[in-house]
Amino acid sequence: MDTLILYVKTGCPWCQKVLDFATEKGIQFELRNIADPAVAQELINRGGKRQVPYLVDEKNAIEMYESADIIEYLKKI
Repeated sequence: MDTLILYVKTGCPWCQKVLDFATEKGIQFELRNIADPAVAQELINRGGKRQVPYLVDEKNAIEMYESADIIEYLKKI
């Protein structure tokens, strides 16, 4: 599987929800924490908002916000 990128913020309960699901299913991410201002700007440039979690699946050209939507997507890949 190609690398999945997940933008997160420490202490974000929605991010943790996605991470918990991924751990149960053995899905790994390249995590990018928006506590780093450069990463936060990168997220804004990609998605238009400073909102997490934000999933990037470059292989399938998928990018999305919202933990429930991300989990539903991960169930299908």
